[in-house]
Amino acid sequence: MRYPASKLPQIGTTIFTLMSQMANEYKAINLSQGFPDFDGPSALLNAVGAYIAKGMNQYAPMSGLPVLREQIAVKVQRLYGNPITADEVTITSGATEALFAAIAAVVRPGDEVIMFDPAYDSYDPAVELNGGVAVHLQLHPPSFAIDWAKLKAALTPKTRLIILNSPHNPTGSVLTAADMQQLIELVRDTDLLLLGDEVYEHIAFNGQVHQSLNRYPELYERSFVVSSFGKTYHATGWKIGYCVAPPPLTTEFRKMHQYLTFATCTPMQLALADILRDEPEHADNLPQFYQQKRDLFCSLMSNSRFTFTPSAGTYFQLVDYSAISDLPDKAFCEWLTQQVGVAAIPVSVFCQTPPEMRLIRFCFAKSDETLQRAAERLSAI
Repeated sequence: MRYPASKLPQIGTTIFTLMSQMANEYKAINLSQGFPDFDGPSALLNAVGAYIAKGMNQYAPMSGLPVLREQIAVKVQRLYGNPITADEVTITSGATEALFAAIAAVVRPGDEVIMFDPAYDSYDPAVELNGGVAVHLQLHPPSFAIDWAKLKAALTPKTRLIILNSPHNPTGSVLTAADMQQLIELVRDTDLLLLGDEVYEHIAFNGQVHQSLNRYPELYERSFVVSSFGKTYHATGWKIGYCVAPPPLTTEFRKMHQYLTFATCTPMQLALADILRDEPEHADNLPQFYQQKRDLFCSLMSNSRFTFTPSAGTYFQLVDYSAISDLPDKAFCEWLTQQVGVAAIPVSVFCQTPPEMRLIRFCFAKSDETLQRAAERLSAI
């Protein structure tokens, strides 16, 4: 039998899976894949069990439970001043599903989609599977800031969508208000669409205000804004996200969503609605919570041979290992896992054409004890 050719021949198992598997095999401290080693709020966890016991175990509506969508609308209005309604919110089975549904909704064969490298690894395959052409623009260290002149030069009549990720995974960079004004000028009087990957929206440091596409009416009218409860509530395994978009884009988004997962876990949606209503301060306190972990990790690493600038957002920290090794970053991460006992992610895998750099990514969404043990091993190199 002859099997059909692969639709994604260049794609293998993701680096996150590979490094976590290697960490397990070598019993290394896993600072690679981005998940906490602690649980979310007890009130949230207990509420899920209570709703299961009450029999709330059947399908939710395709767009998500109204009570949760209403609470998200309240949050978006409170934080960003965007007067959306629940009809502009769709609950998805993780942010990755939302990203795929948004791309599938608007990208047609031949359309160009601009993304910035290092780029989260789900963007490019989603574009390719929908017949689009991914256009990669490289961000350069140490700032990893968007070069707006290069972005403007990359626009063509075929450009359909620009994907923005802030706070940015893997670099930890954060878009500023000045960046958003540049974006407004760039898209004005065009039909360009925007996809905002804002899953780390509540993890920006040093008093920075998250510059959501929701803050700017001229941007929101052409945007899909994607976020994640997993990142906010330390429950990545729940895989619950959502997309906020104006009504015309929401209509097209839901056409894709209903044939991807249709609906998302009912008792978890109910529990999330409760905590959004009862503890809105959780999201407000998240920057301080993770900044303390960032500062602890950076302090513990200050006497190591790694060099770094503290992350501006997310729960990731990039470090430069140039003073330690000339190995390519993937080989260095393998060595680090096997010989030192700490797993990290190579940054080059996020780039179509990686520039010359020796950077790896650590996740500091870990207990203080885990960070201390990891830093001891890393500082001993």
